[in-house]
Amino acid sequence: MTVQDIENAVAQLPPEELAAFRAWFEAFDAARFDERIARDAASGRLDQLADEALADHRRGRSREL
Repeated sequence: MTVQDIENAVAQLPPEELAAFRAWFEAFDAARFDERIARDAASGRLDQLADEALADHRRGRSREL
């Protein structure tokens, strides 16, 4: 199956099936993103970014949301 095959199949879904697919894909994509962030955090790849953010905060370069 190719990406084009998937695109064609999705384009033919009725509205309620498309909504269900969209919800599934959004959850699937979010889970993949979360897994990558967790791996990057565990490996230390985010440590420098966190250190920079904390240093900026200590210098008063942040604001409350």
